[in-house]
Amino acid sequence: MSDQRDPVESAADESRDLYDVATWEERTSVDGVAVALYWLLTRTAKWFVILLALGILVAIGGLAAFTDPAIGLLTLLSVIPALGLTIYVYRSDVTTREPLSLLVTTFILSILFATFAAVINTYARDLFAPLGFVGLILFYFLIVGPGEETVKLLAVRLYAYNDDRFDSVVDGAVYGAISGLGFATIENALYIVTQLEEAGELAELSIGFGAILAGGDITAVRALAGPGHVIYSAIAGYYLGLAKFNPENRGPIIVKGLLLAALIHATYNSTVGIGSYIISLSGLPQLASFFVFVIIFDGIFGLFLLRKIWTYRSEYRAVDAGKQAQSAELADGGPNEP
Repeated sequence: MSDQRDPVESAADESRDLYDVATWEERTSVDGVAVALYWLLTRTAKWFVILLALGILVAIGGLAAFTDPAIGLLTLLSVIPALGLTIYVYRSDVTTREPLSLLVTTFILSILFATFAAVINTYARDLFAPLGFVGLILFYFLIVGPGEETVKLLAVRLYAYNDDRFDSVVDGAVYGAISGLGFATIENALYIVTQLEEAGELAELSIGFGAILAGGDITAVRALAGPGHVIYSAIAGYYLGLAKFNPENRGPIIVKGLLLAALIHATYNSTVGIGSYIISLSGLPQLASFFVFVIIFDGIFGLFLLRKIWTYRSEYRAVDAGKQAQSAELADGGPNEP
């Protein structure tokens, strides 16, 4: 919050009443109504967004991943690589461990907010379709990348970011990774549901095993694509953490993180097809070629993310920040509760 004051307030002594002139506090009944309405709006707005996202999730069939055993199993299998990467980012946090409540809430919010990106992508794609290949590239760079990375970052910004336990820059990367995992989970579930519908297996899920076999290919593909979401949103999350502790430059820092994440994301979408094809010319099967491309692409940008986390860890240890934080806690009367 800015410490800047109006010139009248700065020049006046404390004996002058500057209410509604240069200062303000709740005094009248109108003031009370204004305070109450502001309180109501700020809290109901968040719940309105959450409930809207939940309604969209139900409408597009996203709950199948949590209510149908076959879809749930395929979805779980599809996010194992993304989960592994998320756990690594979590364990790389050299500061205090993040509370389970914040991690779970961020995960759930990411699943819900993914529905906004799904709706926008569905309707926006038709606008770019007449432009052919160029339109597809523009769609990835102008809609998919920025849109999906924004809703993933929103899942962090809406709750965990405002908590006092979000107390270091690297925490942003942790919550960003969790958000990416949530997004990958619901996206994979929707892809799997669509695949099974097209295969005609979804109506026969009572046989279970047949549905699992039918969804095997798409599950493998989504398992390879999932870690990318973790990488992109962890990068954006890292910069969100940096922004929290540099409020004078908060806006540009957040934009930088989103820009990097969106560009990397859109580049992946734009190059995965041609890249896999070029690799397949060596004689590798299509799925294996896709796997090689993903390993190379995610390896490059995953290393970019990890180098930032490792650099932070190195600096944390170099300045002995852990002991300083512990000393500060003791001086305040004891360690904080986790």
